[in-house]
Amino acid sequence: MTDRADNFGSSRTVRFRELLNSPELEFLCEAHNGISAKIAEEAGFKALWAGGLCMSAQYGVRDSNEASWTQVLEMLEFMADATSLPIMLDGDTGYGNFNNVRRLVRKLEQRSIAAVCIEDKLYPKTNSFIDGDKQELADIDEFCSRIKAGKDAQQDDNFAIITRVEAFIAGWGLDEALKRAEAYHAAGSDGILIHSALNHPAEVLAFKKEWADRSPVVIVPTKYYSTPTDVFREAGFALAIWANHLLRAAIVAMRECAETMQREQSLISVEDRVAPVKEIFRLQGASELQEAEERYLPQRGEDARVIVLAASRGGALGELTAERPKTMVEVQGKPLLAHILAAYNATGIKRITVVRGYAPEAVDLQGADYVDNPDYAKTSELLSLQCALAADDDDSRDLYISFGDVIFKRYILDSLAELDEDFVIAVDTDWRESVNRGRAADYVSCSEPYSRRAFNSRVLLTTAGETLDDNAIHGEWTGVMRVRAGALGVLRRAVAELAADPANRKAKLHQLLAALAADGREIRAVYTTGHWLDVDSVEDVVAAGSFS
Repeated sequence: MTDRADNFGSSRTVRFRELLNSPELEFLCEAHNGISAKIAEEAGFKALWAGGLCMSAQYGVRDSNEASWTQVLEMLEFMADATSLPIMLDGDTGYGNFNNVRRLVRKLEQRSIAAVCIEDKLYPKTNSFIDGDKQELADIDEFCSRIKAGKDAQQDDNFAIITRVEAFIAGWGLDEALKRAEAYHAAGSDGILIHSALNHPAEVLAFKKEWADRSPVVIVPTKYYSTPTDVFREAGFALAIWANHLLRAAIVAMRECAETMQREQSLISVEDRVAPVKEIFRLQGASELQEAEERYLPQRGEDARVIVLAASRGGALGELTAERPKTMVEVQGKPLLAHILAAYNATGIKRITVVRGYAPEAVDLQGADYVDNPDYAKTSELLSLQCALAADDDDSRDLYISFGDVIFKRYILDSLAELDEDFVIAVDTDWRESVNRGRAADYVSCSEPYSRRAFNSRVLLTTAGETLDDNAIHGEWTGVMRVRAGALGVLRRAVAELAADPANRKAKLHQLLAALAADGREIRAVYTTGHWLDVDSVEDVVAAGSFS
């Protein structure tokens, strides 16, 4: 068996061997799960150390073999999938005798792990920095049997078994350390990890001087961290392991964040000091999954189409809309309409009709069809919708309706698509923000106010309007709506009836929603909090610059 090749063109075991035998001092960074492995790789490290202390700590148990070796293997598999770097496992004592070691080696090779380090203590082990001088060392011959069995079991010649000498930890001194290292070297060890609990490097330097270059020597400078790295280079050590610092750094950061949130009962003071959620998505490779979904999965968007109502100028934006409508005002380097099209495209919906009105020649993005409302100045949303419906009589697809000045996250579309009701709208629970800004909004009243209970209830719209009493308002309609194909006939008739009344030439879509509800049509309301933005003012344009 040979280890799988990766982007570097050679197997992980080969690259680990190259680091182990390099004439230069090389460094391994501790990682204890997939995301820490990815972070270390992006930081520039060439290999990883899956340390026993940190692997057990991330499970919340002690470094005394309380996490089973199969649990460690499972986490290693996630780490190997998350990164292309060689990984050396801190294999403790090998989890038993020679038979356990040879099975361990086979399982590590199957998971593309490059090396394992085993220590000459008894199973179950105790961390070396906890009463190390009271810990019993393994019999030399018995430990050599573990090494021999492991080497015999490996199928990849480049897989490395590093043996950790604990003589200094147990208080036995240099002679014992050298005797054990020599025996392990003769048994087939590929390198010696010499461990010390002193706060200076005297023991490891003395060992390296006597050991010379019989085999590579690895150190873990956790206790003697203040020693200049050049000292290790000059002594000729092969590898230095930064053995637990990612986990220790995370503990400090997590504790500070948790204490702040508990104390302040708010996220305001911590949000700017933590990674954005999209950084987690990036580390997880979420974009690759989205690309794979487009390649392999049938796109539900293929059975849907969209009408975007973008006929108004947006006079409140002043000079920004002197020669173009509001939907073409740029945010983050592209028009609002481009953001809207991208949100629909991300769900696989490509059939999009945009209703133009003011300065129609300025609205010409690729990827959309266009219908004009020549009477836009004397009409409003309802008549623009009627223009779009009249231009396309295809009622075989679900229909999404949204405004040309509202940008939103893709998940809002996903939440609407998941439900089976004929009519579904997204409702923002943070409706008072619109009141505080003194702007018009499409308020809604529902059968169930926003609460934990609402998540398990079938919440229906009861009415909608711009002037509902505060005690009747349960949210603000985001301007995004989905209509099932089977209900498009109902929608067309409702639009036609309202539009036939001259009093409704300036009617907005909230009046259409209210009319449908009054007629007994069930309109499902999906609660959200934020994740959309209605661009009505210059301040909104500024806010949209940080919308992501």
